[in-house]
Amino acid sequence: MQAFEHVARHGSVTKAALELGVSPGAVSQQIRKLEEHLGLHLLERSGKGVELTSWGRMYQKGLAAAFDDLRQTHAALDHARASGGLVVSCLASVASRWIGPKLFDWHALHPAAKVRLIGAEAEPVLHHDPFDFRISYGEKSKGFAHFTELFTDWVVPACAPSLIAGHDVSTADDVLRHPLIGIEWEQQHRPAPTWREWAASVGGNLRRVETELAFSLSSSALDAAVNGHGFALAQMAMIAEDLAAGRLVIPFDHRLQLSDPYFLAWDRAALDKPFGTEFRAWVVALSKSQAKLSAGG
Repeated sequence: MQAFEHVARHGSVTKAALELGVSPGAVSQQIRKLEEHLGLHLLERSGKGVELTSWGRMYQKGLAAAFDDLRQTHAALDHARASGGLVVSCLASVASRWIGPKLFDWHALHPAAKVRLIGAEAEPVLHHDPFDFRISYGEKSKGFAHFTELFTDWVVPACAPSLIAGHDVSTADDVLRHPLIGIEWEQQHRPAPTWREWAASVGGNLRRVETELAFSLSSSALDAAVNGHGFALAQMAMIAEDLAAGRLVIPFDHRLQLSDPYFLAWDRAALDKPFGTEFRAWVVALSKSQAKLSAGG
């Protein structure tokens, strides 16, 4: 069809061959095959050139429109690929407290890259929800066609410095004497470690374990801890900036590992976008560093 469209446009097999970068004989052979397939004569030789038959004119008109539509579609795809940027969907706490702050480092490495970060608890649906990458937790990530494991985080008791000012916090029971903030994830995930599990793992007094506040979002529990309302079993990956800024401290460092890892999933088309492959590699490298930081010494 492409050979015929070029011949019809130029009125010459030779010119069509030059434009296509093949021999005139190859062009003629392709047209003969097309005519045999259609059972129609599309061209008639006229002197040194060719003329379209009535069937040829009809076919050329339809092909011209089809190829024009195809060229416009290719242009639209190229434009979308170049200008759309990367859409990254994450759990809300991951977006605000882990990957979000680190995107400034990514932008410093790739100033021309565009990234749109979306915080969402529900898993996106491939080919329905607009996303290129999804950072999620647990088994539901395996529902995507393309995914890789990132890291398994650890939790540790963390609080605002003001909460323990003037108090010795050198044992587990010292921690348990303070208000305890609970985290109760939605049922789509396996439960986060509880204060009772933490106390049991370190030999603490279980009779002192009583949570006064509980949040379904890790980020909300951490905000409460930052504001001095108690200890939270904080994920190490989520509190790096708070620790660095002195908003949170870890007076008694005993950690529990989460039951599941985080995963990175992606739409295959994301790797065709500018910086798509680089972004995936960057997140995977970031997770390897985070795994070591979260586990500690």
